[in-house]
Amino acid sequence: MRKVLFGAVAALALSLPLAAMSAEEEIHLPKQEWSFNGVLGKFDKQQVQRGFQVYKEVCSACHSLQYFAFRNLADLGYSEAQVKTLAATYEIQDGPDDNGDMFKRKGKASDYMPKPFANDQAARASNGGALPPDLSLMTKAREGGPDYVYNLLLGYEDTPPAGVTLMPGMNYNKYFPGHQIGMAKQIQDGLLTYADGAPNDAAHIAKDVTAFLHWVAEPKLEARHDTGVRVILYTLLFTVLAYLAKRQIWSRIEH
Repeated sequence: MRKVLFGAVAALALSLPLAAMSAEEEIHLPKQEWSFNGVLGKFDKQQVQRGFQVYKEVCSACHSLQYFAFRNLADLGYSEAQVKTLAATYEIQDGPDDNGDMFKRKGKASDYMPKPFANDQAARASNGGALPPDLSLMTKAREGGPDYVYNLLLGYEDTPPAGVTLMPGMNYNKYFPGHQIGMAKQIQDGLLTYADGAPNDAAHIAKDVTAFLHWVAEPKLEARHDTGVRVILYTLLFTVLAYLAKRQIWSRIEH
């Protein structure tokens, strides 16, 4: 009995430093203001269009969007002709043909964004063994959502803190779990130029591409918000009518 009690006390004592260490390493993400937050939140379509430009010119070299079809861009205000023209700039593997062979063709609006690598092995070989994740649902898959993606993109530091030794090929990022990430810093001031003349410092670029990725992950967000508002208004109206009906019915009954 004493041995069991001693073992339990020892295990508790050893767990306390580990719990304290975990609390110290907890990552706190600075909160950002997003147009799509809240019950009445909506996407800023110009911002999302700029974010698509960032993804196309920067992120798509390594990261796929397997659930994103070119036709979805029509929801952002792109015309049918613009969508077709953009899709045609990509080569899509199709087939087999009558001879049983696969072939390449120009993209169509109904096609999904092609992956940057033929398979996971090719992706790892091109990225030092790391597998770049698909970004279709990234803002939904990570705790913190858009705040996590935004802060991660800006969380790189050229020199790690004292006492931290980076593994070969890794980069220090204060917002990434473990703080060592295979992806090098991608976002910097003046990385690209926007057609609408919007600011192109690192903070704005990171926010634009994060908004785009959240739109990809939540394409029906605005419709869901509109439905929610209608349901709330209907519920309030029904509650008022039910209350008035109750008053009318019980007013005829003597108490």
